[in-house]
Amino acid sequence: MTTALITGANKGIGFEIARLLGERGVTAVVGARDEERGRAAAERIGQPYVRLDVTDPASAQAAAKWLEEEYGTLDILVNNAGIAGAQEDPSPSATQAAAIRQVYETNVFGVVTVTNAMLPLLRRAPSARIVNVSSELGSLARASDPDDPLYPHNYLAYNSSKAALNMVTLAYAKELAGTPIKVNAANPGYCATDLNGHTGLRTAEQGAAIALRLATLPGDGPSGGHFEDAGPVPW
Repeated sequence: MTTALITGANKGIGFEIARLLGERGVTAVVGARDEERGRAAAERIGQPYVRLDVTDPASAQAAAKWLEEEYGTLDILVNNAGIAGAQEDPSPSATQAAAIRQVYETNVFGVVTVTNAMLPLLRRAPSARIVNVSSELGSLARASDPDDPLYPHNYLAYNSSKAALNMVTLAYAKELAGTPIKVNAANPGYCATDLNGHTGLRTAEQGAAIALRLATLPGDGPSGGHFEDAGPVPW
């Protein structure tokens, strides 16, 4: 049995990742902090649910304990949970440090909390995969290019959180380089989800495709990269 945990999987891209993994025969555990919504989402796709608040270390440890008792190991971890931060004006000069901290609690610190809690289970698997759902908005190369379409989107809290997440991804990939575990960041693109008020140009299912690919990489696949459908995303 192949087991996966997807955080923030009660809706949007996370839900689609869980659904698509399930269609491949994977036991895709729906992780969500809202128990009612999480259970409802899990029931829709016939998968298990575990309560998981990525900002709460005790919740992450409890989820890891439950996974260990139920399955013994974990083959795939998809750190999908993320927030944009509610700001009328997201420009740097209008962004308070508290707003940045709030975004980082989920997008950065939450990933570290969950990954560290799940690593013992991932190490037991024959060839585990960790996928961190990032964003093209976290690319320093693209953000600094005046000719790039992303250049005007100067959202301090969200963009910097995804840039930090990319470094987190690389750091884990370097530490785990001598193991079968592969760690990569996925860029789903601008998808219509609650995160952006459903203004995105891609569907959540389309956004989930790259995470699915990275979650099921073969043994000779890459590690320590940031990828989208078309290939690598520049750091």
